[in-house]
Amino acid sequence: MAARPYWKGQIRLALVSIPVEIYSATKSGATIAFNQIHEPSGQRIKYEKVVPGIGPVDVDEIVKGFEYAKGEYVLLDEEEIEGVKLESKKTLELTQFVEAQDIDEIYFEKPYYVVPADDLAEEAFIVLREALRRSNKVGLGQLAMRGREYVVSIKACGRGLVMETLRYADEVNKAASYFRDIGDGDPDEELLDLATTLIDKKTGKFDASDFHDRYVEALRDLIDRKKKGKTLNIESADGDKETRGSNVVDLMAALKKSIGDGSKAKPAAKKSPAKAAAKKAPAKAPTRKRA
Repeated sequence: MAARPYWKGQIRLALVSIPVEIYSATKSGATIAFNQIHEPSGQRIKYEKVVPGIGPVDVDEIVKGFEYAKGEYVLLDEEEIEGVKLESKKTLELTQFVEAQDIDEIYFEKPYYVVPADDLAEEAFIVLREALRRSNKVGLGQLAMRGREYVVSIKACGRGLVMETLRYADEVNKAASYFRDIGDGDPDEELLDLATTLIDKKTGKFDASDFHDRYVEALRDLIDRKKKGKTLNIESADGDKETRGSNVVDLMAALKKSIGDGSKAKPAAKKSPAKAAAKKAPAKAPTRKRA
């Protein structure tokens, strides 16, 4: 495997330890990077690390410091930080298992692929994978990576496992503070039927390749045209505000018109028979352990 593992260690389930390697499952998408330029000279602006009253300093003279009072710091070097003893630096212990749908999607942060570290670990790895798949459960534990400890979930994925880092409870804003001013009345039944019909009409299978970053493409086009010295027509933001301000339409008419315009609609997915399911209480959000 060409990629370097993001983390190497073991998954522990009771007395069973499985050596594994973890790889990032995602990569950064295309972006346009800008530099700051001094317009009169056309030269790029650079930044220096300076100390007030001293001036530029050597990188080797820089250490990390924690400000415990105004202007007062505790200094730590990399060896001291790396020396902090935490079992989860090398061991991911699965301490709890929950139904996959019990974790609110808002807590999921970043996915990683998990593979057995060697042939000897493969048998136990496959047993864990299939047990998770058969029980439709995800395992939870804590793992230290790159300077912090994460709550993580483990679930079956194809021939391997996927680990996802989870946000702690104090990292998620409470929805109630944002949603409290939204009315809780029932919508008009006919409007609801029209909206549901529109959703059904545009329902299809998800394919990530159907979507692309149009903003990056537009920026590239802008850069290419400027390189060729072409005249640019910049649209006024005021025009957009005026359009939005006067866009008062009848909701019923708009929904009916939307349903009638099927030119861009995807074929509807086949509906499966409805299944009654008991409503489960959402799992508690992960919380940080107090020192």
